[in-house]
Amino acid sequence: MSNAPLWDPQQYSRFEAERDRAALDLLLRLPGDLEPRTIVDLGCGTGQHAALLKRRHPGATVTGLDSSAAMLEQARALGADVDWVQADLATWTPDGALDLIFANASLQWLPDHRSLLRRQTGLLAPGGVIAVQMPLAWDTLHYRTMRAVMAEGPWTGRISDRETIQALLDPADYYDVLAEACEEVDVWSTTYLHALTGPDAVLEWMKGTALRPHLEALKEDPSMRDAYLSALSDALSKAFPRRPDGVTLLPFPRLFLIARRRGGDDAGR
Repeated sequence: MSNAPLWDPQQYSRFEAERDRAALDLLLRLPGDLEPRTIVDLGCGTGQHAALLKRRHPGATVTGLDSSAAMLEQARALGADVDWVQADLATWTPDGALDLIFANASLQWLPDHRSLLRRQTGLLAPGGVIAVQMPLAWDTLHYRTMRAVMAEGPWTGRISDRETIQALLDPADYYDVLAEACEEVDVWSTTYLHALTGPDAVLEWMKGTALRPHLEALKEDPSMRDAYLSALSDALSKAFPRRPDGVTLLPFPRLFLIARRRGGDDAGR
């Protein structure tokens, strides 16, 4: 995960309610008859969803997996009966087959999604479910604005190799890959219209995710970092003007994938 950002849990949680909406929507679409005994939350972050899965399925063994020690430190403070593990999402291998793989806003940081999803579905027990949510951010206005500013200043050479996320596959490609090993494949997208408050709202949103690699690359040159953020702030303010009521509207599309591995008569094996 060479492009993975160094996470700031406090900054990421600044818009927690808005970011959490998609995860809750994904949870609501899990099969109603799913009774998992082994669950992993891939990219669990500060752990709220892994803890929620444990409360929903108290008899299950739940693993919260993340590459960020800072995120996991906060997750452990929840006091949930969850096994918190720091590891690479792309290469981690469980001790046995999984009944539920939950990956909310994490797999977009990883390359080669065809191979990635084949590997993940291969970790499922018969009847096991994979549930994924990823932002469709590449073609959004705020990402296009970021890429334009990134290419226009003296900071370009330092951050040009720190691209954050890449474009996702076509939704039909995800369906095809999942359908190789799974049934009940459900692929859909939703655009959330986030009503953000506060100054530089879109910039502050991006500091929590997309800008992390750039800020890391410029951390040894505070003046250049500040110049980059100032230029990006100006461009985003023009692209997303603050409304008279103080709200900045940020349209944010997300892709959802849910599929069930073939071969099981029930989800609980």
